[in-house]
Amino acid sequence: MSYRKTFRLVCGLAGGSGVLLFAAAAAESRGYFGERSGEAASRWPSLTALRAAQPAWTPAKHTPAPTGHAWDFNWDKRDPSVLSNGKKKESATEDPGSEQDHGKPKATRNILLIRHSQYNLSGNSDKERILTPLGREQAELTGQRLAALGLKYDVLIHSSMARATETAHIISKHLPGFTGPGVELMSCDLLREGAPIEPVPPVTHWKPDAVQYHEDGARIEAAFRRYIHRADPKQKEDSYEIIVCHANVIRYFVCRALQFPPEGWLRMGLNNGSITWLTIRPSGRVALRTLGDAGFMPPDKLTRT
Repeated sequence: MSYRKTFRLVCGLAGGSGVLLFAAAAAESRGYFGERSGEAASRWPSLTALRAAQPAWTPAKHTPAPTGHAWDFNWDKRDPSVLSNGKKKESATEDPGSEQDHGKPKATRNILLIRHSQYNLSGNSDKERILTPLGREQAELTGQRLAALGLKYDVLIHSSMARATETAHIISKHLPGFTGPGVELMSCDLLREGAPIEPVPPVTHWKPDAVQYHEDGARIEAAFRRYIHRADPKQKEDSYEIIVCHANVIRYFVCRALQFPPEGWLRMGLNNGSITWLTIRPSGRVALRTLGDAGFMPPDKLTRT
């Protein structure tokens, strides 16, 4: 096999590191490192530095170390094996296993968190911060996407702010069960936008004061506890619930639900009208199925205001 063919073969099989070693060996064999082609005994020792730059792979060197923080299965204080005071259930007269099974959740909750669509940033008050024409298009697209999923939605809750309320009403037109006479969507003040917790690392373009973090943080945490938890034992079937709210609220919810550091919420970005899907199992396990999915929108409709 010619030198050129061998070089191409190494390129295809070994990648950049293999090519570097092969080229160096070939260069030495031709005397490019100041030695003659017959000096085989001293050829490979001169590649010691090159070998040192390619350390051998070992699991100990490349496997991430666990943080040591175990998953808290009672994160929502609804673990059936634990009472509200944190003690294990004990009964001298009844079978504790049957009591626990009776109060054990059996259904899975699917929570679809929708960020409101683009709105008028120049509005002086919340009532003036309504959706832009593009924002209304985005809400239509989000509603169409939710309808296309073919799911039976159980409830649609939205923030009481104007942009979230308008987004929710447009979405509801595409969902069976929310368009009939007398059907009202649920509005909640706890889901209003705010500053959940001071972000780490800090940013320079947005700096709420300590009072805002103190007030908004308590409210948004209360919203998390109200809406993000495992199913009630009385719930028999899996549920699909829609919550239309705001980027800061959704990102904080995701961090809290996955037991990530909540101060990392600002490290994520969400497009307007995007869908974030959390699944909460009866055991208390939580999975993030999608984060800020907006792939159903054309590129020219995507915004992040």
